[in-house]
Amino acid sequence: MKNLASLAASTATFPTHQFPFQIQHSFFPLRFTTRTTFLRNPHLSCQTRQCRSNAFSTKQDLIALQEEEEEEEEDDDEEQRVSYSDDDTSFLSLSEKPDRNLGLLDDYETEELGYDCGPNHRSGYVALLGKPNVGKSTLANQMVGQKLSIVTDKPQTTRHRILCICSGSDYQMVLYDTPGVLQEKRHKLDSMMMQNVRSAAVNADCVLFLVDASKAPEKIDEVLEQGIGNPKDKPPTLLIMNKKDLIKPGEVAKKLEWYTKFTDVDEVIPVSSKYGHGVEDVKNWILSKLPNGPAYYPKDIISEHPERFFVAEIIREKIFLQYRNEIPYVCQVNVLSYKTRPKAKDFIQVEILVERNSQKIIVIGKEGKALKLLATAARLDVEDFLQKKVFLEIQVKVKENWRQDEGFLKHSGYGGQIGVV
Repeated sequence: MKNLASLAASTATFPTHQFPFQIQHSFFPLRFTTRTTFLRNPHLSCQTRQCRSNAFSTKQDLIALQEEEEEEEEDDDEEQRVSYSDDDTSFLSLSEKPDRNLGLLDDYETEELGYDCGPNHRSGYVALLGKPNVGKSTLANQMVGQKLSIVTDKPQTTRHRILCICSGSDYQMVLYDTPGVLQEKRHKLDSMMMQNVRSAAVNADCVLFLVDASKAPEKIDEVLEQGIGNPKDKPPTLLIMNKKDLIKPGEVAKKLEWYTKFTDVDEVIPVSSKYGHGVEDVKNWILSKLPNGPAYYPKDIISEHPERFFVAEIIREKIFLQYRNEIPYVCQVNVLSYKTRPKAKDFIQVEILVERNSQKIIVIGKEGKALKLLATAARLDVEDFLQKKVFLEIQVKVKENWRQDEGFLKHSGYGGQIGVV
């Protein structure tokens, strides 16, 4: 990648297959392939072809895709290398809703692609907002039924706007799991994350704003304005009192009354994202606000992000769980290469970027032990996630002040786009 030309020359590399550490797996298994942008939900029975982010407009598109897939299957012996590219076609915008004008699809194509929806079908976009560490990612995972967003007990774990798709027979909710709203922006990274939060809220049909029920009630108008901005037409907004399992029922009732009285929202619902309590109430509220219309995506799709994105997120989660203080916040994880190998383990090459050599030394640890532990824990979860064996190679490099490098941040997905190759 061009932006990485200034990286320090020294590099530490550890292949993880040599280390017999046993780490508790935390990711739910998913089934999908390396040749599609979409993640597919194994719990839904709808069978769809692999498709691009926009709906097919003609039968010729379907035929062309089928021929392309057949050619790929005949060439399985050729290993595919996935690398960074500056080509705009290698990025997918998360700021624009896909076209759901399906007028040119006949009944067979509509059913085959999973768009078979009646007149009462509802669909739309939902933004999850709130301060850091209030449980937005846990709620998103509960609603989708799969772990897509990484979760730790440290604030600001989520950096990207993660698109999660929750579908039923008569609805489709496209959830934006966003970074925690920051009132103080210390780096360009913080500013770009907040731009993504506001963009998600502007594009949303309704907004879920989460607060921590275990903490003292506080007015959220300023924080809500930070997240939504000041749109002329404010979307319907639900305030969710999360973590109600940490307080007594009497306290829940008092805080519910306080938030209802002192916040400018449409409704307040107490939930426990950790245990799933109240999640159905949240879904019902969302469905009451979404417009009628067909699905944006086939019904067995659960995310538009490619698997390389989730591989990087898994590794970042392990960094948050293993290291303390500033280390998790100065680390950027990039997947440099992803090779699918039919007769061997898939090969994944990853780099961890830090800002100073002293941070690199901490990540690697004495005699490389810290990096070995991190790599093994990450590999086990990556294998659970991909449902296949992988050879994971991790390098640690230094890129000074990467959190202030706007060009690098945009290329790394903080500008509202994600790489799809």
